[in-house]
Amino acid sequence: MRSVLVLNGPNLNLLGHRSPEFYGRQTLAQIENSCRTWSSEVGLEIEFLQSNSESTMIDAIQRAMSIHSGIIINAAAYTSTSIALRDAIEASKLPCIEIHLSNIYAREKWRSDSYLSAVSVGVICGFRETSYRLAILAMADLLES
Repeated sequence: MRSVLVLNGPNLNLLGHRSPEFYGRQTLAQIENSCRTWSSEVGLEIEFLQSNSESTMIDAIQRAMSIHSGIIINAAAYTSTSIALRDAIEASKLPCIEIHLSNIYAREKWRSDSYLSAVSVGVICGFRETSYRLAILAMADLLES
């Protein structure tokens, strides 16, 4: 079975409490449970990880090179600040899908400045937890072809 890293960045551990008008009311644990269901429906295994630490996220991407077939990443605030995450994704040579719970283009301008988009096969944003489902479906299709 193909395996995908679902990597979540800083403050996503606060989902369900932090700015529900943008991010919804589901907790990250609830989103993880949904992701496990959705991924099994399309024949994917997932490793679901959240970290507030950029270095931990980079280590996870580098480790993914030898165990996973792709990466789904919600880098949160690191999207617009981390060249190091961008370089790790590029070096991995794995297909990557960048996701966001909120519509980053309808918010502050800096939120839509992404270092990751250029090294991702696609970007999904604005659908709250459904962004994860769409990314899982897209990754399954991508890995099939």
